[in-house]
Amino acid sequence: QVQIVESGGGLVQPGGSLRLSCKASGLDFGNYCISWYRQSSGKQRNVVATVNRAGTVTYAETVKGRFTISRDNAKNTVFLQMDGLKLEDTAVYYCPARRTGFEHWGQGTQVTVSS
Repeated sequence: QVQIVESGGGLVQPGGSLRLSCKASGLDFGNYCISWYRQSSGKQRNVVATVNRAGTVTYAETVKGRFTISRDNAKNTVFLQMDGLKLEDTAVYYCPARRTGFEHWGQGTQVTVSS
């Protein structure tokens, strides 16, 4: 059974940092493209960053230069290092795993940026 578990969220002040983790099990992790999405209250879910099977990364313009995505295939884990957090980064963060014909989502982790 495939399981995706996001963790590392919490409450942080503007300008602070958090490191999110995404642990996957029950799948051939190295063959999956992993993204981080976020969804703020009342808004649609948007992609934040993606790392593909080859390790190539892409970022949304809103987080470029502040967030860093990385993957550790030996640990079936993807990380999202978030620095310089802003109020507008407040959201639930998800890390779907995708490959052709398959898509798996976790329950998300809440990130709240507030003074």
